[in-house]
Amino acid sequence: MRESQPAGRAADVTVSRFRVAPATVAVGVGALGLVLLVAWVVLTFLTRDLQVSRDGAAALFVVACGLLGMLVARRQPHNPEGWLLLCLAVAGLGLVDCGLYAVLDYHLHHGRLPLGATAVVLRGTIGPPLIFLFALVILLFPDGRLARRWKWVLWAYLVVVVTVTAGFVASEAGTIAGRRIWVDLNGSYSGPGGPTGFLGAFAAVTGLGFILIPLFWPAFVARQALSWRRATGDRCQQLKWLTSGAISALAGLALIALGPPNDQLSGRVARDAAFLALAVLPVTIGVGILKYHLYDIDRIISRTLAYLVVTSLLVGVYAGVVLLATRVLPLSSPVAVGGATLAAAALFSPLRRRVQRIVDRRFNRARYNADQIIAAFASQLQDGVDLDSVREHLAAAARQALEPAHVSVWMSERS
Repeated sequence: MRESQPAGRAADVTVSRFRVAPATVAVGVGALGLVLLVAWVVLTFLTRDLQVSRDGAAALFVVACGLLGMLVARRQPHNPEGWLLLCLAVAGLGLVDCGLYAVLDYHLHHGRLPLGATAVVLRGTIGPPLIFLFALVILLFPDGRLARRWKWVLWAYLVVVVTVTAGFVASEAGTIAGRRIWVDLNGSYSGPGGPTGFLGAFAAVTGLGFILIPLFWPAFVARQALSWRRATGDRCQQLKWLTSGAISALAGLALIALGPPNDQLSGRVARDAAFLALAVLPVTIGVGILKYHLYDIDRIISRTLAYLVVTSLLVGVYAGVVLLATRVLPLSSPVAVGGATLAAAALFSPLRRRVQRIVDRRFNRARYNADQIIAAFASQLQDGVDLDSVREHLAAAARQALEPAHVSVWMSERS
């Protein structure tokens, strides 16, 4: 007869399943960003764009946001900082991809490709909301928690952002509706005309909200400034890193808004510099997280680095075995692929353990020291015959590895 599962065990399983969901969503969003990044590379090649992108060094900015967002979202799924950075990365890549696709369609294929008009609309409407959401990264740092009065400010800001974004969509769609589409080298619509009818009126009304959005930003800065005055210790250092990154990001935004036009060489160089300045913000946030252990993600970083190194080494072994078998040895291609697969599978576990130890020694020292203490205790246990001695060694290992306030060893006195 099957034993009934305890209620506490069932509750634990339910909670663990609930906790897995946000990590799965983070991986899914990260995979979408990776697909968009690959599409950016392909579209850059197809459009023969020799610059990093038509929007400056945007790839560096979105990759920095995406990597940091993935780490924070998986480790702290209830913190909106990670999800905001992930959304910024995916939307930024989508913005660049849409612009390049519009250039590919209307400049090189004369509008014969599918979804060209959709790409033009998205290219004209994604950009401003990215700037609006970017301000929330500063407001919600470091843990996303706000007092009640600041929550009202946040909701009011989001309502205005959604309204203005809807106005941008209506304006862009109304402008190109029923007209021949002309786009510049950035993929933005550059033809004559404007929105008319209901879409034009809606865009004009909602466009007034664009004036209100910048009025919120000094309040966001004031919130962090007040927090800085009350902060001490590590929190004060974290806010210093945030401040330095925010100043750089504001300089980048000013350069985008007030810099030379994109169709000039100076304008493209200015946008490259602007996106490099914007990339400083996620980097400084990352320094605050890693240096001061805000989210305790050293273990995730060590695992990520270890698997990247192992994957690279195995890919090299796989390619080397295939080339050796097909070019040097007279073996057929299926045999070479099978041999390379078996070699990579056999090397995975020992290679992963060795690389993990090397990475932990540098990036996750606490885990490395604990493993060393446990290994030393295991070697002592092999030769230990005295029960009191084994108990003392066990307590000493627990103190060194875990540093508890008190250690007790309970032993059953069964015959």
